[in-house]
Amino acid sequence: MNSDLDRPLGQNGKRPDPKSDKTPAIRWLLPSAAIVCVLGLASLVTYTSHQGFRRPVPEPPKPQIAETPTAIPPPVPAHDNKSQPGNIVTAPEGGPKVIVVGDPTRRAQDPRTAHIPEPDMLEQSPQGPLPIIAPDGRRPLDIYARPWSGARGARVAIVIGGLGLSQTGSQQAIQTLPPEVTLAFSPEGNSLLRWMQAARQDGHEVLMQIPLEPYDYPRVNPGRNTLTVDASPAGTLENLHRTMGRITNYTGVMNYMGARFTAEPEAMTTFIQDIAKRGLLYLDDGTSARSKADSVAAQQGAPFAAADLLIDASQDRGAILKKLDELERIARAKGTAIATGSAFDVTVEAVTSWANEAKARGIEIVPVSALVRDPQKG
Repeated sequence: MNSDLDRPLGQNGKRPDPKSDKTPAIRWLLPSAAIVCVLGLASLVTYTSHQGFRRPVPEPPKPQIAETPTAIPPPVPAHDNKSQPGNIVTAPEGGPKVIVVGDPTRRAQDPRTAHIPEPDMLEQSPQGPLPIIAPDGRRPLDIYARPWSGARGARVAIVIGGLGLSQTGSQQAIQTLPPEVTLAFSPEGNSLLRWMQAARQDGHEVLMQIPLEPYDYPRVNPGRNTLTVDASPAGTLENLHRTMGRITNYTGVMNYMGARFTAEPEAMTTFIQDIAKRGLLYLDDGTSARSKADSVAAQQGAPFAAADLLIDASQDRGAILKKLDELERIARAKGTAIATGSAFDVTVEAVTSWANEAKARGIEIVPVSALVRDPQKG
């Protein structure tokens, strides 16, 4: 009897069929391998066709950085009376167009061209080129002003006059004084146009000093073209324009002497009216208690400021520094203060030293235009 116990382990006693020697695993493997080969070949053909026959996409060119500075736009032509903020103005002879954006009265000169007058803000007169308000409303007060931070801390303006009287003194003042210090040019000076250009290129705001009649005139004489109380309005304007025409690019004027003239409202009205209509400020040096400049300027709507003190009545370094410390106390008490002085060597040295220390104490030195009472700005 043949039983399962008598058979060798792993044998069932039947001979395998030679026609069915392929196991199920082999039967499934062959079709699977074929499918994989077909898919792989198809992928290879697809990849080759894309890579072999597709044109490469060129990379976008890199932007070129210009090595030359951007050209300064040409000025708005003086004859165009339709120039308003946001309008497009065509330059003469088919030149490029300039788009004026925003308030034109808030645009300042480019620092690179601060020594060059704006052509549409000049009136050619027999007395020389005179400042005027541009057709689009820009004033010399706005365009020629030195920018400042706009902060509301303690601020002081220092105006140093007498520029042009001494060649070496003028050069020393321009090169030594901080650019925040305002410079005023004497009507009796020499080479004023050259010194004005040097001052503007160095960053200074500038004023023109106007000779006004003092008491005891002509024994005490401010110089040629002095404005006197007895002159006719036409004579007053004639002398005023002769002095104003000596330089350009100033934000305003200030008195040179003039205690008697500034005390006469009628004479001051003729003077201030012309200053106001030209878009200039008037600075009273504060040396005369009888001056009517403040009230006349208010009546005429003229930008106005008055100095709080004169720093160098005594040409002593210690005395000047004490005056500057007093200036700082005034500024801390009421927010602003204005001082005047002359371009003496001792004054220039003392102001330069004090200004650098004052900045470290939080005092901002600003141009005088920053501290005027300006009816146009409210």
